[in-house]
Amino acid sequence: MGQFERPRRIVRPDAGPGQQGLTTGAGQRRVTGAPGPAAPLRRERLTPRPKVLREAVARLDAGLDENARRQLAEWIGQEYQASYGEIPLGLFARCYLGPPYVDHQLNLFEVILRHFTPADQVPAPFADARTLVRSGGYAFVEVYTGGLLLPVLDDGTVVRP
Repeated sequence: MGQFERPRRIVRPDAGPGQQGLTTGAGQRRVTGAPGPAAPLRRERLTPRPKVLREAVARLDAGLDENARRQLAEWIGQEYQASYGEIPLGLFARCYLGPPYVDHQLNLFEVILRHFTPADQVPAPFADARTLVRSGGYAFVEVYTGGLLLPVLDDGTVVRP
């Protein structure tokens, strides 16, 4: 294995116990694998995020019903897989619902959207993304398995760690 390569996730029809999965398209495949060490930074990950993807991430905070949120999160996951070769563990972003909420987490594998008040404790590995989001400089932060954080600016530029 080369210096900048990492082991690939196993793609198979069914995820076993203790493995994460995500339906990734019409073929109903599941991307599986347990969290592991931080992966090397690949060039695809630094490609600017298109407006349509940034708008989809922003819409997740718009009070969508459960089914609409699930469909949108699955579409976002498919876009990440197709465009960047990997789906982030989740995203962390500012929350625009208003007080008492200040930020929120989207877990793309389980399609969970959680809103946090300033006093709430954010679970790892999303806790480190909270500081970046609260700075107000980023639209959202991508959180990858192994702790890699990639902040995304409002114009779609990905900030290199």
